[in-house]
Amino acid sequence: MSTIPQAFEMKGVGKSFPFFALRDVSLALAPGQIMGLVGPNGAGKSTTIRLLMGLLAADVGEIRLLGREMPREQAAAKADVGFVSDDMRLFQHATLDWHMGFVASIYPGWDAAYAATLLKRFGLRAAQPVKSLSSGEQAKALLLLALARRPRLLVLDEPTSGLDPVARHELLGELMDVLRDDRRAILFSSHNTLDVERISDRIAFIDRGRVVAASDKEDFLERWRRLQLRLPADRPAWALPEIVRCERDGGLVTLTVDGFSDALLARLGAPVEAVQRMSLEEIFVATVMHSREVQPT
Repeated sequence: MSTIPQAFEMKGVGKSFPFFALRDVSLALAPGQIMGLVGPNGAGKSTTIRLLMGLLAADVGEIRLLGREMPREQAAAKADVGFVSDDMRLFQHATLDWHMGFVASIYPGWDAAYAATLLKRFGLRAAQPVKSLSSGEQAKALLLLALARRPRLLVLDEPTSGLDPVARHELLGELMDVLRDDRRAILFSSHNTLDVERISDRIAFIDRGRVVAASDKEDFLERWRRLQLRLPADRPAWALPEIVRCERDGGLVTLTVDGFSDALLARLGAPVEAVQRMSLEEIFVATVMHSREVQPT
Protein backbone atom coordinates (compact mmCIF):
# COMPACT_ATOMS: atom_id res chain seq x y z
CA MET A 1 0.00 0.00 0.00
CA SER A 2 1.56 3.31 -1.11
CA THR A 3 1.74 6.20 1.32
CA ILE A 4 1.09 9.85 0.45
CA PRO A 5 4.34 11.81 0.83
CA GLN A 6 4.67 14.86 3.03
CA ALA A 7 3.63 18.09 1.34
CA PHE A 8 7.16 19.27 2.01
CA GLU A 9 10.17 18.49 4.20
CA MET A 10 13.14 20.70 5.03
CA LYS A 11 16.00 19.20 7.05
CA GLY A 12 18.92 21.29 8.33
CA VAL A 13 18.56 23.83 5.53
CA GLY A 14 20.91 26.82 5.48
CA LYS A 15 21.62 29.70 3.13
CA SER A 16 24.14 32.52 3.67
CA PHE A 17 24.10 36.04 2.25
CA PRO A 18 26.51 38.93 2.93
CA PHE A 19 24.38 40.37 5.76
CA PHE A 20 21.94 37.57 6.58
CA ALA A 21 21.96 33.82 7.06
CA LEU A 22 19.21 31.24 7.29
CA ARG A 23 20.38 28.52 9.68
CA ASP A 24 19.32 24.91 10.33
CA VAL A 25 15.70 25.20 9.16
CA SER A 26 13.86 21.91 9.70
CA LEU A 27 10.13 21.90 8.95
CA ALA A 28 7.58 19.44 7.58
CA LEU A 29 3.93 19.63 6.59
CA ALA A 30 1.55 16.71 6.11
CA PRO A 31 -1.25 16.62 3.51
CA GLY A 32 -4.49 18.11 4.78
CA GLN A 33 -2.84 20.72 7.00
CA ILE A 34 -2.21 24.46 6.93
CA MET A 35 1.07 25.80 8.30
CA GLY A 36 1.51 29.46 9.15
CA LEU A 37 5.11 30.69 8.99
CA VAL A 38 5.21 33.72 11.27
CA GLY A 39 8.03 36.19 11.71
CA PRO A 40 8.93 39.87 11.74
CA ASN A 41 10.03 41.61 8.56
CA GLY A 42 13.48 40.36 7.55
CA ALA A 43 13.20 37.21 9.66
CA GLY A 44 13.72 34.80 6.75
CA LYS A 45 10.14 33.87 5.78
CA SER A 46 10.50 34.69 2.09
CA THR A 47 13.98 33.15 1.91
CA THR A 48 12.60 29.91 3.37
CA ILE A 49 9.80 29.84 0.82
CA ARG A 50 12.13 30.62 -2.09
CA LEU A 51 14.41 27.78 -1.06
CA LEU A 52 11.42 25.45 -0.87
CA MET A 53 10.28 26.50 -4.34
CA GLY A 54 13.72 26.07 -5.89
CA LEU A 55 14.10 29.80 -6.59
CA LEU A 56 17.24 29.70 -4.43
CA ALA A 57 19.71 26.86 -3.92
CA ALA A 58 20.46 25.89 -0.32
CA ASP A 59 24.07 25.86 0.87
CA VAL A 60 23.36 22.91 3.17
CA GLY A 61 20.47 20.64 4.04
CA GLU A 62 17.79 18.63 2.26
CA ILE A 63 14.50 19.78 0.74
CA ARG A 64 11.72 17.56 -0.62
CA LEU A 65 8.60 18.98 -2.23
CA LEU A 66 5.67 16.57 -2.64
CA GLY A 67 8.15 13.75 -2.16
CA ARG A 68 10.57 15.03 -4.82
CA GLU A 69 14.13 16.17 -4.22
CA MET A 70 14.72 19.90 -4.66
CA PRO A 71 16.02 21.52 -6.71
CA ARG A 72 16.90 18.49 -8.88
CA GLU A 73 13.26 17.42 -9.43
CA GLN A 74 11.66 20.83 -9.17
CA ALA A 75 9.97 20.79 -12.58
CA ALA A 76 7.98 17.65 -11.69
CA ALA A 77 7.27 18.79 -8.14
CA LYS A 78 6.14 22.32 -9.01
CA ALA A 79 3.63 21.07 -11.56
CA ASP A 80 1.34 20.39 -8.59
CA VAL A 81 2.26 23.44 -6.48
CA GLY A 82 0.48 26.79 -6.56
CA PHE A 83 2.74 29.69 -5.57
CA VAL A 84 1.83 33.33 -4.92
CA SER A 85 4.10 36.00 -3.47
CA ASP A 86 3.49 39.68 -2.88
CA ASP A 87 6.04 40.65 -5.55
CA MET A 88 4.38 38.70 -8.38
CA ARG A 89 2.81 40.78 -11.16
CA LEU A 90 0.22 40.19 -13.88
CA PHE A 91 0.38 41.52 -17.45
CA GLN A 92 -1.11 44.99 -17.05
CA HIS A 93 -2.62 45.29 -20.56
CA ALA A 94 -4.19 41.81 -20.60
CA THR A 95 -7.58 40.90 -19.13
CA LEU A 96 -8.13 38.53 -16.26
CA ASP A 97 -9.89 36.23 -18.74
CA TRP A 98 -6.70 36.09 -20.84
CA HIS A 99 -4.71 35.17 -17.73
CA MET A 100 -7.15 32.40 -16.84
CA GLY A 101 -6.96 30.99 -20.36
CA PHE A 102 -3.18 31.12 -20.28
CA VAL A 103 -2.93 29.25 -16.96
CA ALA A 104 -5.57 26.72 -18.08
CA SER A 105 -3.52 25.98 -21.22
CA ILE A 106 -0.49 25.05 -19.08
CA TYR A 107 -2.08 23.18 -16.18
CA PRO A 108 -4.54 20.35 -16.97
CA GLY A 109 -5.94 20.49 -13.46
CA TRP A 110 -7.52 23.91 -14.09
CA ASP A 111 -11.09 23.98 -12.72
CA ALA A 112 -13.09 26.45 -14.82
CA ALA A 113 -16.22 26.14 -12.66
CA TYR A 114 -14.24 26.87 -9.51
CA ALA A 115 -12.56 29.84 -11.24
CA ALA A 116 -16.01 31.24 -12.08
CA THR A 117 -17.07 30.80 -8.45
CA LEU A 118 -13.97 32.62 -7.23
CA LEU A 119 -14.55 35.45 -9.70
CA LYS A 120 -17.97 36.07 -8.20
CA ARG A 121 -16.81 35.59 -4.61
CA PHE A 122 -13.88 37.98 -5.02
CA GLY A 123 -15.95 40.57 -6.90
CA LEU A 124 -13.78 40.36 -10.04
CA ARG A 125 -14.78 40.60 -13.70
CA ALA A 126 -13.06 38.42 -16.27
CA ALA A 127 -13.22 41.05 -19.04
CA GLN A 128 -11.54 43.74 -16.94
CA PRO A 129 -7.95 44.69 -17.88
CA VAL A 130 -5.45 44.11 -15.08
CA LYS A 131 -4.28 47.74 -15.24
CA SER A 132 -7.74 48.85 -14.04
CA LEU A 133 -7.67 46.60 -10.97
CA SER A 134 -6.74 47.95 -7.56
CA SER A 135 -3.74 46.45 -5.76
CA GLY A 136 -6.10 44.42 -3.58
CA GLU A 137 -8.02 43.16 -6.62
CA GLN A 138 -4.76 42.16 -8.32
CA ALA A 139 -3.79 40.21 -5.19
CA LYS A 140 -7.13 38.39 -5.34
CA ALA A 141 -6.64 37.72 -9.05
CA LEU A 142 -3.26 36.08 -8.38
CA LEU A 143 -4.83 33.92 -5.71
CA LEU A 144 -7.66 32.93 -8.04
CA LEU A 145 -5.14 31.81 -10.66
CA ALA A 146 -3.36 29.64 -8.09
CA LEU A 147 -6.46 28.25 -6.38
CA ALA A 148 -8.31 27.30 -9.58
CA ARG A 149 -5.46 24.99 -10.55
CA ARG A 150 -6.45 22.81 -7.57
CA PRO A 151 -2.79 22.18 -6.64
CA ARG A 152 -1.84 19.64 -3.98
CA LEU A 153 0.23 22.29 -2.20
CA LEU A 154 -0.40 26.02 -2.02
CA VAL A 155 2.60 28.15 -1.06
CA LEU A 156 1.61 31.72 -0.27
CA ASP A 157 4.04 34.46 0.75
CA GLU A 158 2.09 37.14 2.68
CA PRO A 159 -1.20 36.30 0.89
CA THR A 160 -3.32 38.84 2.81
CA SER A 161 -0.90 41.74 2.42
CA GLY A 162 -2.72 44.80 1.08
CA LEU A 163 -6.18 43.29 1.39
CA ASP A 164 -9.03 45.03 3.21
CA PRO A 165 -10.66 43.16 6.14
CA VAL A 166 -13.55 41.82 4.02
CA ALA A 167 -11.22 40.54 1.28
CA ARG A 168 -8.97 38.95 3.91
CA HIS A 169 -11.97 37.18 5.40
CA GLU A 170 -12.99 35.88 1.95
CA LEU A 171 -9.49 34.66 1.20
CA LEU A 172 -9.04 32.85 4.50
CA GLY A 173 -12.39 31.18 4.00
CA GLU A 174 -11.26 29.92 0.61
CA LEU A 175 -8.03 28.57 2.07
CA MET A 176 -9.95 26.59 4.66
CA ASP A 177 -12.28 25.33 1.93
CA VAL A 178 -9.29 23.98 -0.02
CA LEU A 179 -8.60 21.55 2.81
CA ARG A 180 -11.91 19.79 2.48
CA ASP A 181 -9.75 17.59 0.27
CA ASP A 182 -7.38 16.03 2.79
CA ARG A 183 -4.73 15.38 0.13
CA ARG A 184 -3.99 19.10 -0.17
CA ALA A 185 -1.92 21.36 2.05
CA ILE A 186 -1.11 25.05 2.45
CA LEU A 187 2.00 26.88 3.61
CA PHE A 188 1.64 30.61 4.05
CA SER A 189 3.87 33.23 5.56
CA SER A 190 2.46 36.17 7.46
CA HIS A 191 3.21 38.68 10.16
CA ASN A 192 -0.53 38.86 10.92
CA THR A 193 -1.00 36.47 13.82
CA LEU A 194 -4.80 36.86 13.78
CA ASP A 195 -4.94 35.33 10.29
CA VAL A 196 -2.58 32.54 11.34
CA GLU A 197 -4.49 31.78 14.51
CA ARG A 198 -7.77 31.58 12.62
CA ILE A 199 -6.87 28.97 10.02
CA SER A 200 -3.59 27.19 10.82
CA ASP A 201 -3.14 23.65 12.09
CA ARG A 202 0.61 24.07 12.54
CA ILE A 203 2.65 27.18 13.27
CA ALA A 204 6.35 27.94 12.94
CA PHE A 205 7.92 31.08 14.41
CA ILE A 206 11.02 32.33 12.60
CA ASP A 207 13.32 35.12 13.72
CA ARG A 208 16.76 36.26 12.56
CA GLY A 209 17.10 33.32 10.20
CA ARG A 210 16.22 30.60 12.73
CA VAL A 211 13.05 28.64 13.43
CA VAL A 212 12.65 29.43 17.13
CA ALA A 213 9.54 27.27 17.68
CA ALA A 214 7.27 24.99 15.65
CA SER A 215 4.25 23.07 16.87
CA ASP A 216 0.54 22.40 16.46
CA LYS A 217 -1.49 25.56 17.07
CA GLU A 218 -3.44 24.01 19.92
CA ASP A 219 -0.21 22.91 21.59
CA PHE A 220 1.03 26.52 21.60
CA LEU A 221 -2.25 27.83 22.98
CA GLU A 222 -2.42 25.19 25.74
CA ARG A 223 1.23 25.43 26.87
CA TRP A 224 1.46 29.18 27.34
CA ARG A 225 -0.08 31.12 30.24
CA ARG A 226 0.42 34.35 32.14
CA LEU A 227 0.25 33.86 35.92
CA GLN A 228 -0.14 36.49 38.64
CA LEU A 229 1.04 35.79 42.21
CA ARG A 230 1.90 37.74 45.34
CA LEU A 231 5.22 37.24 47.10
CA PRO A 232 7.12 39.01 49.86
CA ALA A 233 9.43 41.58 48.28
CA ASP A 234 12.50 39.86 49.79
CA ARG A 235 11.69 36.43 48.34
CA PRO A 236 13.86 35.59 45.28
CA ALA A 237 12.28 34.75 41.94
CA TRP A 238 11.97 31.17 40.75
CA ALA A 239 14.48 29.45 38.52
CA LEU A 240 12.21 27.00 36.68
CA PRO A 241 12.66 26.04 33.02
CA GLU A 242 9.01 26.78 32.20
CA ILE A 243 9.33 30.43 33.24
CA VAL A 244 10.10 32.55 30.18
CA ARG A 245 9.65 35.95 31.80
CA CYS A 246 9.27 37.22 35.38
CA GLU A 247 8.08 40.77 36.11
CA ARG A 248 7.83 42.19 39.63
CA ASP A 249 5.94 45.22 40.87
CA GLY A 250 6.45 45.23 44.61
CA GLY A 251 4.77 42.07 45.87
CA LEU A 252 2.92 41.43 42.62
CA VAL A 253 4.69 38.94 40.33
CA THR A 254 3.65 38.22 36.75
CA LEU A 255 5.08 35.07 35.18
CA THR A 256 4.96 34.16 31.49
CA VAL A 257 5.27 30.38 31.27
CA ASP A 258 5.77 27.89 28.45
CA GLY A 259 4.68 24.52 29.83
CA PHE A 260 1.65 25.30 31.99
CA SER A 261 0.35 22.43 34.13
CA ASP A 262 -1.07 21.67 37.55
CA ALA A 263 2.33 20.28 38.47
CA LEU A 264 3.93 23.62 37.67
CA LEU A 265 1.43 25.43 39.90
CA ALA A 266 2.31 23.06 42.76
CA ARG A 267 6.06 23.65 42.28
CA LEU A 268 5.64 27.42 42.51
CA GLY A 269 4.77 27.04 46.16
CA ALA A 270 2.71 30.24 46.31
CA PRO A 271 -0.98 31.00 45.76
CA VAL A 272 -1.79 32.01 42.18
CA GLU A 273 -4.27 34.87 41.97
CA ALA A 274 -4.93 34.72 38.22
CA VAL A 275 -4.24 32.43 35.26
CA GLN A 276 -4.60 34.11 31.86
CA ARG A 277 -4.60 32.45 28.46
CA MET A 278 -2.42 34.14 25.85
CA SER A 279 -3.19 35.05 22.26
CA LEU A 280 -0.98 33.74 19.48
CA GLU A 281 0.45 37.24 19.04
CA GLU A 282 1.46 37.37 22.71
CA ILE A 283 2.98 33.88 22.45
CA PHE A 284 4.88 34.89 19.31
CA VAL A 285 6.33 38.02 20.92
CA ALA A 286 7.29 36.15 24.10
CA THR A 287 8.92 33.35 22.08
CA VAL A 288 10.95 35.72 19.92
CA MET A 289 12.06 37.91 22.83
CA HIS A 290 13.10 34.88 24.87
CA SER A 291 14.99 33.46 21.90
CA ARG A 292 16.88 36.74 21.47
CA GLU A 293 17.83 36.75 25.14
CA VAL A 294 19.09 33.15 25.00
CA GLN A 295 20.79 33.51 21.59
CA PRO A 296 21.40 37.24 21.09
CA THR A 297 23.37 37.02 17.83
